[in-house]
Amino acid sequence: LPTTVRDITRELPPMVQKIGVFVDTDTQTINDICEFCNLDWVQLHGSKAPKISKELKRPIIIGIRLKDSGSIADLDKYGECFLLVDSYHPQKMGGTGKVADWNLAAKVASVKPIILAGGLNPENVLEAISKVKPYAVDVSSGVETYPGKKDPDLIEKFLNKVKEF
Repeated sequence: LPTTVRDITRELPPMVQKIGVFVDTDTQTINDICEFCNLDWVQLHGSKAPKISKELKRPIIIGIRLKDSGSIADLDKYGECFLLVDSYHPQKMGGTGKVADWNLAAKVASVKPIILAGGLNPENVLEAISKVKPYAVDVSSGVETYPGKKDPDLIEKFLNKVKEF
């Protein structure tokens, strides 16, 4: 897989930021993959994320899942990084299609730069941006016709809505 990723990243124009997504992966493996694949950013999910972020050699995005106000009680532990704010699911790290708690997300966005994820789609992204005021948005299942299959028309609609803001 890293060889495939490296082959793809070599074909991308320099302006495209390449982000590696890792779940509870050790620091050495992340740094090695980033170097081998020429990745620009690291997106971390899981319990190790706050602990290992200082040891990485790339800018960091840490995924947090908003369950309740306790989820945002100690934002300082994330240091100087972007937070990808997603909805909570007990077993999954993301991609559930469940809408994140925008009130909690707005509280996080008031103190740290966030990337808003969690159930975004062409119908709700404009409202989400208006309420939360994130630095950026992240979409996955909200632009799919079925799990894993992105729909170019839905992607275009999503981007057009974002541009309206």
